[in-house]
Amino acid sequence: MRRVVELIAQKRRGEALSEADIRGLLAAYTRGEVPDYQMSALAMAIFFQGMTPAELAPWTDAMLHSGEVIDLDHLPGRKVDKHSTGGVGDKISLPLAPLVAACGVKVPMISGRGLGHTGGTLDKLESIPGFRTDLSVTAFIDQVARMGVSLIGQTGEVCPADKKLYALRDVTATVESIPLIASSIMSKKLAEGIDALVLDVKVGSGAFMRTEAQARRLAETMVGIGAQVGKKTVALLTDMNQPLGRMVGNTLEVKESIEILAGGGPADVRALTLALAEAMLSLGGVDPSLAATALDDGSALARFADIIEAQGGDPAVCEHPERLMAAPRREAFLAPKSGYISAIETTRVGLAAMSLGAGRATKEDTIDPRVGLEIDVRLGDAVKAGQPLLWLHHDDRGVDAARAHLTAAYEIGDAPPPACPLIIDRIE
Repeated sequence: MRRVVELIAQKRRGEALSEADIRGLLAAYTRGEVPDYQMSALAMAIFFQGMTPAELAPWTDAMLHSGEVIDLDHLPGRKVDKHSTGGVGDKISLPLAPLVAACGVKVPMISGRGLGHTGGTLDKLESIPGFRTDLSVTAFIDQVARMGVSLIGQTGEVCPADKKLYALRDVTATVESIPLIASSIMSKKLAEGIDALVLDVKVGSGAFMRTEAQARRLAETMVGIGAQVGKKTVALLTDMNQPLGRMVGNTLEVKESIEILAGGGPADVRALTLALAEAMLSLGGVDPSLAATALDDGSALARFADIIEAQGGDPAVCEHPERLMAAPRREAFLAPKSGYISAIETTRVGLAAMSLGAGRATKEDTIDPRVGLEIDVRLGDAVKAGQPLLWLHHDDRGVDAARAHLTAAYEIGDAPPPACPLIIDRIE
């Protein structure tokens, strides 16, 4: 590998880095031989100049192999996972993983925590009393072998280069770089030992990609990386111009996930769960039509109860969700005037939930699993002055800040907005 300063200058000029330089750089960075200030400069050069597909493939592969790559080849059948780019009320992984496993496709799922206005799968799971997400890799593999699914957090051994670089990007204003986002997501997912991947790329006012053009570019980049490393990858572009479902907040979203697994729940959550499940089943060589049956006949809910029990939680919450923690207070947020819900600044809704304690501003913050929002209205709904738009579940902390965010989030106009499809496109 050439000197790092030469690589920074080369990328600053918009020139592609060689595979040898990329692999050498990331190996040295993982070993602590490249200082953060130089990697920060390179990340900023990539932010402005981008990366070619010929650079992205070895970059992703080098991050993937900077640590342990889980080997599931000895397990029969195809292993398929899903990743979402994050949104407000996005609890889809909770019903999706047991649903797909109940249909016969193995789901080795390594998930993350929430940060800022978006929620995290691990935080939701850990709101179930006793549920453990810190299983060892050996226990993770054993559970996938036994019941076809396990849901854990990223271990220190998986993609250490990405872990270091992600933390650096967070404090150097380079998080939004599409090549760095794509390689970060794909390296972590490929380290699970999967055969195929389904991506849920959110677009809209509650997503990191606020325009369809940005979301499409990110989706195409990740699908391209998958193709280059021989892993079939499908991406759905999905709407995030309003919260997904009715519940925002950890315990509240677990309750809504149980409703979905019991064959009920909000129509949009069910529709997206089924669309992603059908894509995963198709990639796994299983009839996609089994997904709807498994939701309605109880087999998906039974598999979720099995997961909870296997990972130390109380499976009785599936039959008695009232056993989950609840906030001490519930109060309404009222419509200031009559009209139609014409726009929702969805990021503000997520920030309102975070103000109550449902999310974290920094990785060190502690969340309150009980608190959050219960939403009564959707885009286009007619409302009357004084009608509840939503309900705050809280313990008296952050209520004023939450109400300020919600006041700015909901726009009431004289006419409903044009309808937007939940699933905008499919890219593969």
